[in-house]
Amino acid sequence: MVIDWLVEPFQYTFFTRAMLAGVVIGAMCGALSTFVVLRRMSYIGHGLAHSVLGGVAVGVALGADLYVGAIAATVLSALLIDRVTRRPELHVDAAIGIVTTAIFAIGVATLSVVPTRVNVEAMLFGNILGVDRTDLTVAVVVGLAFAIVLVTLHKKLVAVTFDPEVAGVHGVRTRAMELVFSLSTAAVVVASVRVLGVLLIAAAVVIPAATARLVTRSIGVMLWASTGLGVAASVIGLYASFHVDVPSGPTIVLTGAAAFLVVFIVTASLGRRRLRRARRPVPSAIGDVRDEPRGDPDGSDDGRPVAG
Repeated sequence: MVIDWLVEPFQYTFFTRAMLAGVVIGAMCGALSTFVVLRRMSYIGHGLAHSVLGGVAVGVALGADLYVGAIAATVLSALLIDRVTRRPELHVDAAIGIVTTAIFAIGVATLSVVPTRVNVEAMLFGNILGVDRTDLTVAVVVGLAFAIVLVTLHKKLVAVTFDPEVAGVHGVRTRAMELVFSLSTAAVVVASVRVLGVLLIAAAVVIPAATARLVTRSIGVMLWASTGLGVAASVIGLYASFHVDVPSGPTIVLTGAAAFLVVFIVTASLGRRRLRRARRPVPSAIGDVRDEPRGDPDGSDDGRPVAG
């Protein structure tokens, strides 16, 4: 019965493509989430995903391919966010909100004025049936490029994530690393749209690392754990999407959220148990010191010399 449940979906070519894309996207989102969470930039995935919708709407209205508009919008958003954050008066969250919301608004206005063939529901929530060879190719290419970035620039990205000023003193080009991070995030978001949907990408680039953060403080362990959690959520979520007949994006995100909830409850319980154990009095070698009388039985002598 279980074997049939696992094997049945692979009778369909679309599911095989979706599973391959889901594994690659889950790994990318999981790895990216480590830096997103440590930088406290959880809003960036949400913002860039909205830029995707704006770019797709404008691109399709102009007769371009879906990915042309998506890539143009997210790259433009990443560059503008990087440019705006160079002003010391503005923080990155303000830049993300201004830039991505403006591009999203352009897309919404375009959809309301120009008739397009964009499946808005699939863009918003993801659609396992919509993953074709092009989507798989984009996911694999972006995944390989992102893996190369992580391998070659991992130490610099970590240094800039924890302390940009110290990283700059040690010769790291912090502005360049910030731009690399923004462009990498944009690429991952574009590759994830068809499987996860615009509204759910933000959760996919936050939940894996947030879950891993509950059990480790090592960034290396956190990176591997969040990548594995991203892949697991994609695989389980896609199976649930097929058998329950719901969009793939919600099932993947709900799977990750369920894992976070379990880890949160378990770690909280273990933490309370350790706290109670730490507060428990420790007996001495010959018994509890509080039970041992000091000095004379009448309590007049505490074992120390007294004056007089």
